[in-house]
Amino acid sequence: MKKNVAVQQSQRILSHFPDIAYNIVAIGASAGGQTPIVQILSALPADFPAAIVIVQHMNPDYKSHLAEILSRHTALPVQQAKSGDVLRPGTVYTYVPDRHIVVNPDGRLSLLNQQKMNFVRPSVDKLFMSVAVSYSLRAIAVILTGLGRDGALGMTAIKKYGGTTIAQDEATSQYFSMPKAAIDTGKVDFVLDPEAIAKSLIGLVMMESVA
Repeated sequence: MKKNVAVQQSQRILSHFPDIAYNIVAIGASAGGQTPIVQILSALPADFPAAIVIVQHMNPDYKSHLAEILSRHTALPVQQAKSGDVLRPGTVYTYVPDRHIVVNPDGRLSLLNQQKMNFVRPSVDKLFMSVAVSYSLRAIAVILTGLGRDGALGMTAIKKYGGTTIAQDEATSQYFSMPKAAIDTGKVDFVLDPEAIAKSLIGLVMMESVA
């Protein structure tokens, strides 16, 4: 019953999105993550309708250039996230160094200078957990190469609320710790290489209709 209520709330507050099965793709990565992120986004078509939010661990003393890099490799509009941004269909939002990114139930982003999770900020778990609560079964979470366990709890939350979870495979991961930690929870639906991840996102988001 609680899940049905969450689904109804999600469908109501996300009425600004197209009538698609999934409204958001949340991507988390750490060391070695830029390459698969570029591979995935470069394979998505210009009319990909879901919003995409990306978190990657990074030294807080360095400015992130991910938005500029991705803009050269994808047909989708890309911007660095700002507090108060309302998620728009088909738009990519990249992380801000040393700030957690959360997605609120009204579809707005918040950048938070809160305590680190898993010794990092931004945290993949923090993003995934907020997406799980706000988007429930309309969410897809993707965990990519990286060290540590960040993202495993968030993937569990995504599944608890009815979403879909994808992890990068060991063969293509520069560091398999983060994908493996998520896979070991038993809550990962698909284990794929970046090319197959992109194809799956297209299939899930663009070919499945809302029941």
